[in-house]
Amino acid sequence: MLLKLRKNAQLTLPAHVRKSVHLEDGDVLDCEVHDGQIVLTPKKIIDKRDAWFWTSEWQQAEAQAQKDMQEGNVQEFDSVDDLLGHLKEA
Repeated sequence: MLLKLRKNAQLTLPAHVRKSVHLEDGDVLDCEVHDGQIVLTPKKIIDKRDAWFWTSEWQQAEAQAQKDMQEGNVQEFDSVDDLLGHLKEA
């Protein structure tokens, strides 16, 4: 597919290309040059205040929690007092 570089070095990605990689207006792309080729990679910007959630340790804990829920290894309580009572018994 050929694209034309316009005034001010602007380039339009065709709709089917944007849709295939789920790009939306305002998305951020990383631009790198590899062996004379331009490579654009969609990126998501994470607010520094939320970066803790995306650490490998936290994601491993999230995966374990999801597995526990899927396997039924969870317990629900009707109130905080019921939860605290259960913890005291443990």
